[in-house]
Amino acid sequence: MKLNERGLLIVLSGPSGVGKGTVRKALFEMEGHDLVYSTSMTTRPPREGEAEGVDYYFVSKEEFEERIKNDAFLEWAQFVGHYYGTPRDKVEEQLKLGKEVVLEIEVQGALQVREKTSDAVFVFIAPPNKESLYRRLLRRGTESNEVIQKRMDKAQREFPLAHKYDYIVVNDEVTNAADRILAIIRAEHAKTERSIHKYNQLLEVIENE
Repeated sequence: MKLNERGLLIVLSGPSGVGKGTVRKALFEMEGHDLVYSTSMTTRPPREGEAEGVDYYFVSKEEFEERIKNDAFLEWAQFVGHYYGTPRDKVEEQLKLGKEVVLEIEVQGALQVREKTSDAVFVFIAPPNKESLYRRLLRRGTESNEVIQKRMDKAQREFPLAHKYDYIVVNDEVTNAADRILAIIRAEHAKTERSIHKYNQLLEVIENE
């Protein structure tokens, strides 16, 4: 008998440039888990090579706004004229199947999810220091110094919000960070509050044998 039948919702978050995507990919490449990546919903048109339900769920602006009215998103935001969000029903489907659902989102999105869920696990991914974050943003080579500075200013405002998370993982080295997150997931499954109901059922079975 499994002590935990319901999966876990794991929210990976942190400032832009901290390496959330890289850590998440390394985590998924590891063995010994049942992780699935939460697919977001968007109103922007598909790009070449993108698949429905894999890269995004593509919907109309009207459908997205109707979902907002019905509180159907764990979190949502608007960027460059398009909506992006995490559909609550899709996440719930995977959790009921016992999957570990991973959300990789920005800090403000994570705080939205925090307000709407009671049993998610929130992991703040932090840089070793401010200078390393700046170097990461600089190495991208895709943004102007002005944009990089705006991202650094935003990160400076987000660092103090780490206390709202359950765990802080420093991305000093990608594999180490992924290891720590996997250890967190395993520890969360062993928490009494998550497993006591099934454990009591197991005791009943043993006593009746």
